[in-house]
This record gives sequence, C-alpha cells and structure tokens, in this order.
Amino acid sequence: MRYRITHRTEYAYAAAVTLCHNRMHLVPRDTPRQTCLSSRVDIDPQPSVVSERLDFFGNRMHLASIERAHARLRIEVTSEVGIKTNADRPDPMPGEAWERVRERMTQDLRPDMLDARQYRLDSPMVTIEPALFDYAAPSFTPARPLIEAVHELMRRIHEDFQYDPGFTVVSTPLDTVLEHRRGVCQDFAHLAVGCLRAMGLAARYVSGYLETEPPPGQERLDGADASHAWFAVYDPDQGWLDFDPTNNVVPMDRHITLAWGRDYSDVTPLRGVITGGGSHHELSVAVDVVRVD
Repeated sequence: MRYRITHRTEYAYAAAVTLCHNRMHLVPRDTPRQTCLSSRVDIDPQPSVVSERLDFFGNRMHLASIERAHARLRIEVTSEVGIKTNADRPDPMPGEAWERVRERMTQDLRPDMLDARQYRLDSPMVTIEPALFDYAAPSFTPARPLIEAVHELMRRIHEDFQYDPGFTVVSTPLDTVLEHRRGVCQDFAHLAVGCLRAMGLAARYVSGYLETEPPPGQERLDGADASHAWFAVYDPDQGWLDFDPTNNVVPMDRHITLAWGRDYSDVTPLRGVITGGGSHHELSVAVDVVRVD
C-alpha cells in the first residue's frame, strides 16, 4: 500500500522577518512496517542554508536558514510512503506479566533495553505524577499480561476523555487534561505515555498522519487531513508496539509514522527562531494523505 502525503505550512507576519532559522520533522522515517520511498522539501523564500540529518532518536530532521527579508514563509513537504498491509504483520502476543517486564527493564543490559530505559523517565511535557499512577493502576492488575493491560488503558482513555480541539493548546499541562477529561490526540498520547511511565514501563510519543475518509456522499476536500499522534510501549520480546487512544485502535495500514521521541517537544513538526516579524503572525497548516496505489 502506498500513500502520498503533502504537508503545507504558511506563516504571514505583521512585519518583515530579516532572519529565520528552522528545525523541521516533516519527512517520514523508515520503520519495519513502512518505507519512505521519496520526499521533497520546498521552502519559499529559498533558504541560504539547508541540510538534513538524523536527530538523537533517529528521525529525519531538516535545518533551514533564511537570511533575507520576507513577510511570508511557505514550507511544503511531499512524501511517498509504502506501508505493509495487515496480512504482512503478525498480531502481537499478550506478552509477559507487566511486573516482569518492569523488572527486566532494570536488569537487562542489552543495547535495545538500555535505549528503552530513557523512555521510562520524566520528559519536558510528561512528568510522572501520582495522579497518572492512580489512573493507570486499574488496568495493571497483578500478573496481567503487558499487552492486555495496555489495550485496556487505551480503551479507557478513549472512553473517558472527550475529543475537544478547542480545549487545549500545545502547551496545556497534562494535569489539566487529566482533570477535565478532554483534549486532542497529542494530549491522549501524552496521557498514555505518562501512565505507562508511572507504572515503571517504557513508553514513547509517536507523531504521524492518519488517512481519513469523507462522510458518505461527500467529496474529499484538499487539505482536510491533519497530523496525528499516538504512543508506543516497549515489550522486551516484541519490541515497540503502537496504540492509538484517540481512535481506540492498534495503528495499522492507515497510520503513517513521521517521528518519535519522549514527547511532542522532541518531534515538533516545525520549530524555529526569527528576527523581526512584528507583534503577531498568522499560521495555516494543511495536510493531504492520499492513497495512490
């Protein structure tokens, strides 16, 4: 299965920007279930310097500097990604009891286990709090298989929390989301990550895209898709396993992975600093995810 993803970002500034440095996570990474077949990054105005490298987590990251005055910035990234279908991927096993997994995380010195340990710790946007442990605990009963417990945690978040795009912003604290039981995919992914870390398990934040379908009888609108987020938990025997609490599904054919890290701050699609720009700016983002095969 093949997808074409187009991600367009435009800034309109109140005054001219004379210098702009940007860091971008906008090109999908390769994983065991997907391959980035091609990608193209178009930036207007043309950057004076542009480069690509892998970040600390192995994500593809672009750096761009614009050193001439501009009142608008437009970044468009077009990628084609091949996804393995469900038939090509076995279902995960229930796994060991979650307490045993937690114990192995502290004892096993294999490189992959050592790497996973960083995802058990606090991160800039996910701090382990007693309230997270209290919310997670009903799913993690004694000797329960890890994957079974995580499935239930995902289901509970989906049922207990209301999807409300007007309630939170990028910087809304996790305790506010937990208190009011509402938010968006980023919040639900952070919540699940915090709950799993509170139980002593390794969990990471995954950013990406989700193919959406228009309502019956309506045409698909350009730019109507959006970025998406979910989480992954580490099983020592099966590796990283993805879960989508917003939709209460295990990510499969329609989920395209962009990047992963400890939380959203590690994989922000676009982050930068500017000189000038005035007192405010307008931002517009449009995403298209189209199946092409």
